[in-house]
Amino acid sequence: MPKRILLAATLMVASPAFVIAETTAHLNDEAKILIKQFATSLKGELVSAIKAGGPSNAIAVCEDRAPAIANSLSESSDWTIGRTSLKTRNPDNAPDAWETKILKQFEGLKAAGNPVEPMSYAAVVEEDGQKQYRYMKAIPTQEVCLACHGKQLNPAVVEALEAAYPQDQATGYSAGDIRGAFTLSKPL
Repeated sequence: MPKRILLAATLMVASPAFVIAETTAHLNDEAKILIKQFATSLKGELVSAIKAGGPSNAIAVCEDRAPAIANSLSESSDWTIGRTSLKTRNPDNAPDAWETKILKQFEGLKAAGNPVEPMSYAAVVEEDGQKQYRYMKAIPTQEVCLACHGKQLNPAVVEALEAAYPQDQATGYSAGDIRGAFTLSKPL
C-alpha cells in the first residue's frame, strides 16, 4: 500500500485545481467523477420538474431527490457526498468549520476576479485521529438557479420555500455567484 502523507493543500483556480502528492492524486479524479454524477442527476431532475410544473415544482426535487442522490452515491462509493453553502437552504447542509473556511476562500477568490467554475480545494486532514481526504468544488449560480435562489422570486416559489424550508437563507443570488459547493470526504 502506498505511503500517505498529510498534505498542506494549496488553493488554485486554474486547471489543474491544485497539485497533490501522487499517493492521493487518484482521489481527486474519483471526487470529480462523483460530483459530475451528482450534478448531472440533480440537474436532470430539476429541469424535468421545472418543465412539468414551474420553478416551485423544483423545490420538492431539491428537498427529496438531492439528498437521495447524494446518499445513493455515498452508498455506492467509499465517499461521503453532499452540498453545503454559507447561505444554506436546508440546515442539514450547514458547513462544518473546514468547509466554512474553504467557502470563504472561494468567496475571496471570486471577489478578486477569479472565475467560479474551476474553483476546487482538496486536502488530507486529520479529524478525531482519523485521516480523511476532503474535496470541495464550488457551485456557480446559473440563470436557471435564480428562479429559486435569485433576488426576485415568484410568489408561488416564496410560498413553497417557506413551507419546505422555514429557515431558508439561500436567496439573493445573481448569476455567477458562488451558490455553495459540493463537499466530499473519504477516510484514508
